[in-house]
Amino acid sequence: METSTTGQIVESLTRAIVEHRLLPGTKLAEQKLADHFGVSRTLVRQALFQLSQNRLIRLEPARGAFVATPSVDEARQVFAVRRMLEGAMVRAFVAQSTPAQLRALKAHIAAEKKAMDGGDVGQRTELLGDFHVRLAELMGNQVLAQLLGELISRCALITLMYQSTSAAEHSHEEHEQIVAALAQRDAEAAVRLMHKHLDNVQAGLQFDRELPTSDLSMALST
Repeated sequence: METSTTGQIVESLTRAIVEHRLLPGTKLAEQKLADHFGVSRTLVRQALFQLSQNRLIRLEPARGAFVATPSVDEARQVFAVRRMLEGAMVRAFVAQSTPAQLRALKAHIAAEKKAMDGGDVGQRTELLGDFHVRLAELMGNQVLAQLLGELISRCALITLMYQSTSAAEHSHEEHEQIVAALAQRDAEAAVRLMHKHLDNVQAGLQFDRELPTSDLSMALST
């Protein structure tokens, strides 16, 4: 039961971060979290430790836990790793994809479009990130899916801190182009488009933006 409860806390906090409800620098007070989830501070502490291992929060001696604030260098390194992993991933996807896998990807693209048209920012943000994880899942590579999930969670913080406005629509259009190349089994085009997509996301980052602030209770009550 303890493991399950800890996992639920981790999932809830991760989702709040990825959906941009918990912002970089937010203090995560143990007692406030314990009260919110109706659990002991011990379980909260375990969840915070797991999140610190994923680099989503930082633990500071005598100060507590805070949502991580990725540096400019870390942001660049995360995108460099993603380019290496995801370029190889789309090439492998072309080599082994089935019509059913392509249909599943197209369904994901349709869900992205629906969330964008409906103005659902949280759902849109989640789906745009999940597109990359979905590729790995459809290949049956759970290790890659987990690695990408962790990297994309870190990217959610990076984009929240540094991304300019109106980037989501471009990401969706670029996802459509990648899927079209995958459907045509054009590995070179798929790799090129994936690299271009990640380059564009990184190019849209403004590293001189003022750091946003957030309120813990409001973020978790959503």
